[in-house]
Amino acid sequence: MPTLPDGSIRVEHVWKKFRSDKTVPLFYEQMVRLRRSVGTRGKSGYRWVLKDVNFDVQPGESMALIGVNGSGKTTLLKILSQVTFQSAGSCTVQGRIGALLSVTSGLHPDLSGRENVFLYGAVLGMGRADIRRKFDTIVEFAELTDAIDRQVKFYSMGMQMRLGFSIAAFLEPDVLLVDEVLAVGDANFQQKCLQRIGEIVREGTTLLYVSHDLASVEASCDRAVWLSDSMVRAQGPTAEVVTMYRTAVEQHSALLTTKEGTVEVLKAELRATDGGQLRSECEAEVRLTLKAPEEVMAGFYLGISQGTAFPMFVIDHQTTMPAGEFEVVCKLGYLPLPKGHYSLWTAITGHPRGTKDPYLPWQPLLSFEAFGPDRMDPPEGVMALSPVYVGAQWQIH
Repeated sequence: MPTLPDGSIRVEHVWKKFRSDKTVPLFYEQMVRLRRSVGTRGKSGYRWVLKDVNFDVQPGESMALIGVNGSGKTTLLKILSQVTFQSAGSCTVQGRIGALLSVTSGLHPDLSGRENVFLYGAVLGMGRADIRRKFDTIVEFAELTDAIDRQVKFYSMGMQMRLGFSIAAFLEPDVLLVDEVLAVGDANFQQKCLQRIGEIVREGTTLLYVSHDLASVEASCDRAVWLSDSMVRAQGPTAEVVTMYRTAVEQHSALLTTKEGTVEVLKAELRATDGGQLRSECEAEVRLTLKAPEEVMAGFYLGISQGTAFPMFVIDHQTTMPAGEFEVVCKLGYLPLPKGHYSLWTAITGHPRGTKDPYLPWQPLLSFEAFGPDRMDPPEGVMALSPVYVGAQWQIH
């Protein structure tokens, strides 16, 4: 087989298994083993975390791995960086690898920040002259000028993350592997990291990026692979794969329903009507599939909250609720939300209001991310600002 050019990644029919988690006390487990040793055979005790994974990344290309926790993303990065090895199949990474798989990835706690820079560079095969040439840039980017000669074990988690990312991103790797570690840093440093990722991709470095921040995935990567249940569910252009992933998450969101009330929630969806991501000022649509025992007059209520707190706004509609399974569609002409994580709430009451117990008690149905401007902090001496976002045009004559 011909040698791949530097910066190439090839994953072919990769399988990986781990021993199953122990769920019994150690003493009981020893007794079970003793019983098995006299003739009773047990199960293998393994679980598959990757199943027949295949994809290629060309030199200079940027690819994201997305999926829920436990889908195998980090395990795949560890296989590519040879922290662990596959059970079957082959993984080929050609060229020098820069890997940031955890906050302390590649850092020795008993060495100073300066010593860690030179140690990491030596592991990558770089000469001291090359490392020294990059040293000041690494320290300046990590914002550790006053702490670079301090032992890393005395760094905060944020300082360790900044140093680890700076080393991995500035020592000229052919392939950069980045796991979900940027969440440790503050917003300003996260933006610096994303800008640096864009720079090294433009310089020809291959990027494999794992993140739950779909906005940063869409901004940083040309292609994406969606892992679900340890297998590749989809791969292709980032926008298409992210849309498929977001739709699946919304469709399979666990409904936090209670057993109270007479109306059953079968399905809940919230999406932008243009098919894109939910964002500030976009037109959105709520679809609820419900099941009621009888036809009655009822009041339908929808609200959106920050997390699971008291809703920021509530809308309502009074109409006849049909018997059996039916669908409620509510179009929001304007989504007044800044960037953040939110919950959709609903309730169904008797009509007129308060005449009887609610048909569906007030409860959260699903969580979602909105994209758009960050919420501003109020200036000193000014009351807290509203959590909603209102677009405006200003003129001063």
